[in-house]
Amino acid sequence: MQITDSAKRIVMYGTTWCLDCKRAKQFLGVRGIQYHWVDIEKDAEARAFVERINEGKRIVPTIVFPDGSTLVEPSNAELAEKLSIPSSAELDFTM
Repeated sequence: MQITDSAKRIVMYGTTWCLDCKRAKQFLGVRGIQYHWVDIEKDAEARAFVERINEGKRIVPTIVFPDGSTLVEPSNAELAEKLSIPSSAELDFTM
């Protein structure tokens, strides 16, 4: 199901077994970027939306941004560019 509420946010369509989905979720999560996750295997409307966006294919992750733009199977670098953030986490870890 596509999110259309007034509190627009990033919506990530994917599946639980998709490694690219897990990577994108981790990329956003580590940076504290909130998003709404939609499992297309559990939501027929969402699956149809992904197929419509991707010319009949179920390509995931399909990520929809508040401005209406989409990225399909984006790399971390593509996500960083879209969000205007550094592509590497800026957490300092010292031992």
